[in-house]
Amino acid sequence: MKLPVNHKLRQELNDEVHARPPPALSASCRISFLALLSEPKSRTAERAHIAVLCERFGVVSPLASANHFKAEILKGQPGAVTLHWERHTEFARYMVIAEGAGDDPFAKSALSHLPEDWVAAIPGKLLVATHIAVLPDTGEPIDPDRLSARYFSGHVLVGADVGAEAGTAFADFRILSDGFSRLMVWNKSMTPRQSGRTVQRLIELDSYRMMTLLALPIARGLSPFLSQCERELAEITGRMTDAPVEEEPQLLQRLTKLEAEIQSRHADNHFRFSAASAYHDLVERRIAELREGRLHGVQTFGEFTERRLVPAVNTCRSVAGQLEGLSERVARATQSLSTRTAITRERQNQALLETMARRAKMQLRLQQTVEGLSVAAISYYVVGLIGYGAKGFKAVGLPLEPDLVMALSIPFVIGFLAYGLQRIRGRLKLGSEE
Repeated sequence: MKLPVNHKLRQELNDEVHARPPPALSASCRISFLALLSEPKSRTAERAHIAVLCERFGVVSPLASANHFKAEILKGQPGAVTLHWERHTEFARYMVIAEGAGDDPFAKSALSHLPEDWVAAIPGKLLVATHIAVLPDTGEPIDPDRLSARYFSGHVLVGADVGAEAGTAFADFRILSDGFSRLMVWNKSMTPRQSGRTVQRLIELDSYRMMTLLALPIARGLSPFLSQCERELAEITGRMTDAPVEEEPQLLQRLTKLEAEIQSRHADNHFRFSAASAYHDLVERRIAELREGRLHGVQTFGEFTERRLVPAVNTCRSVAGQLEGLSERVARATQSLSTRTAITRERQNQALLETMARRAKMQLRLQQTVEGLSVAAISYYVVGLIGYGAKGFKAVGLPLEPDLVMALSIPFVIGFLAYGLQRIRGRLKLGSEE
């Protein structure tokens, strides 16, 4: 049957739910797990580094677009291991699996089968390193104290039945002298896939716990800054209630600087706090998926997380909320003071406009006075000129009286000048309106 045209992402989206499947683990194996922080741009370097290992052992290298990869190193030979690589948003995970545990599952780690120089050159900053032993259940009760003394340097253990009592797991969540922490899982009735899922949940629990805690030093570092900002804001808002008008620009400048500093810290750390909350949700989900059963006298993984991780997460959320709330309060104070400053400026502008209007009226009156005086002065000179003309005509014999001619010309001269001045003023007004 011929189907319609596929969406361009159909295959990719369908395969996404099958990406990074947990490995199928035998009842007796050793696992070394590494999680390294790295930038997303490091994916190319990580793939290239894995390709170097694959070329060394004659194994097919990962594709250029791969985000996860599996390679069987020295398959069928002594020291054979399986390498799993997964690329996540902020970190990369490496899991090396070797069959068989022996009498001491930590005597020779799975990672020791890989070249030391290659392991040391893995790109990124190491965040989690764990050796894991998966052992078959012998039916004998497990003594946590003896187990701790033999494999965990006497540390207090965290443990539980997992998978609805299909297995038992112990860990101490401590970094030992070799730089690794340790995790032990006894397989009672788990299938290889179940065992793989259980181990993956346990290592993800540890990985996401560490990723969550990345925000805690930031939260602790921000606390003094936030306290200082709180005091500064309280001082400014208290001063705003009775500050004189001339001090408002200075207060606004302080508020603007404070707001810029807070927004800078908020922008720098918002992603880290949001990521911490998301990672903590994943930790709680992995604990729920373990389906823990209590072991006598041993703290469960859920209890350990509740007592040790939740307070740190609450601190991060509190600091993030305080930063968000402080940003909003500073923004409101800035807006309020800006409004006050704008109103004050408008009042000053209004007073200035009123002053300018009064000055304009005075100038108009002065101008009108000057214009009247100008008409009188010009009329005086024009009438004088008419008188001189009349005297000249009288001298040549015309019957004219200069004084009478001057007296009769005064109204006409004044009227003509006033009319001409009015016409000029009208044209100037029309030109200014255009």
